[in-house]
Amino acid sequence: MRLMSLMLALSAALAAGQARAQDAAATYPNKPIRFILGFAAGGGTDLLARIVGPRLSDILGQPVIVENRTGAGGRIAVEYVQSQPADGHTVAIGAIGQLAVATAIYPKLPFHPTRTLMPITMLGSYPLVLSGPATGDIKTVAELVAFGKANPDKSNYPTSSPAFTIASEMFKLKTGMPGQPIPYRSTNEMLLSVIGGQTLFAFPDSGVVVPMAQGGKVRALAVGSATRIPELPDVPTMAEAGRADVDLKTQWIGAFLVAGTPAPVAKKLETALRQALADPGVRERIRGITYFPEGGSAEEFRARIDGDIQAFSDVVKAANLKFEQ
Repeated sequence: MRLMSLMLALSAALAAGQARAQDAAATYPNKPIRFILGFAAGGGTDLLARIVGPRLSDILGQPVIVENRTGAGGRIAVEYVQSQPADGHTVAIGAIGQLAVATAIYPKLPFHPTRTLMPITMLGSYPLVLSGPATGDIKTVAELVAFGKANPDKSNYPTSSPAFTIASEMFKLKTGMPGQPIPYRSTNEMLLSVIGGQTLFAFPDSGVVVPMAQGGKVRALAVGSATRIPELPDVPTMAEAGRADVDLKTQWIGAFLVAGTPAPVAKKLETALRQALADPGVRERIRGITYFPEGGSAEEFRARIDGDIQAFSDVVKAANLKFEQ
């Protein structure tokens, strides 16, 4: 009898919890939704959030406010989101380097993108672009590798983020090319170092490379995506360049809630975000900043993140990389 009473009590508590969750979803959102970003205004993450936010506001009937909480490679923003109520009104807009790469290289992070956070949907993605000097005889990936092997003292690469370091080290592992990392403060500075001859090659994001390549300042050698990008139609994919083994992982930016958010609330936000990302006007504007509009399911996004973390962890181990937290 005691066991039966306990089971009945647990069943009643579960039913009550489910009812509360459904009630929360029915009234959600009942105040403005805040997009919390770990990067400054004007960058790709910020632009993407400000494209999606107004359409999401139309769908859910509440304002969407973008807040930039910069610092510590985006960690301050994530930790802030985790300190807020798990009610769906505070959304982390996070990037692959800030979350998946950081998780792979730093063992003591106070967050995890699929454990302490709930992936909702991928908002947009973009490739890294292998870039080299605009002048000289290096016009293909094969020529770059051959030159680097023949001139190891000239084969340094710039990096302003662990994400760029891992991409460069993966390229080295697969091709046997030498290269030492040279730290810089920004992606723009990375490319300027290639232009100035201080470094030989770089793996910056497409949004920075495209205008410089179109202006003849750098040479785009290959894009790290499954297909070519419209802005650089003559530049082959890494596979087309004969290096299908160099899987650079298309970079992503996505939306996250704090773990513990009621599932019906998370599902309502997911549905609304995917609806916003399906809007033709939104998709056109995202393509305008050289990103691919996304909008897959939370389950697909979660699986992608876990796979990326494992892949990055493998590169860190194989290349014996050390990063200071």
